[in-house]
Amino acid sequence: MDEIRRRTLFAAPLLMASAPAPTVYDFTLPRLEGGALPLAQFRGQALLIANTASFCGFTPQYAGLQRLHDRFKARGFAVIGVPTNDFNQESADAGAIREFCDTQYGIDFPMAGLSHVRGREAHALFAFLAQAGGGEPRWNFHKYLVARDGRGVTGFATRVEPDQPDFLRAVEAAIAQPAS
Repeated sequence: MDEIRRRTLFAAPLLMASAPAPTVYDFTLPRLEGGALPLAQFRGQALLIANTASFCGFTPQYAGLQRLHDRFKARGFAVIGVPTNDFNQESADAGAIREFCDTQYGIDFPMAGLSHVRGREAHALFAFLAQAGGGEPRWNFHKYLVARDGRGVTGFATRVEPDQPDFLRAVEAAIAQPAS
């Protein structure tokens, strides 16, 4: 075997092993209004990513998510809503989703387009979050709290309200962590 070929064969595993692990910032979601929502624009921020739905018993959590976003955005935190019809409680019309969010809850945090969040059709971001943060959503308004490094992910079940003291402490801790 010639020297160049030998180096190539033996160097390839080393190159693959040294590739950096993915972060949440490596993903792009569709934007509710059309176009792309690259999460790279949030690099270094703590994020709360929640799958949402307009016609669910937990839909009033939108108000708490908006308050959370308003309270911590100046400290490097953002909420991102991801509408899904995986649980049959969301409109298929992006305009109707936007109108509902605006008129009912005054949502101004970023909203992704309608996406699958579980199963084989799940958006790659949600597959990443499920693996890193304790599983896929079991219902609407499942929340993933992402540390500033984009790798640390903690999942919170639907029943955890955005203003619960333990949840707020977790948000504070994520914001306090340095970005890497």
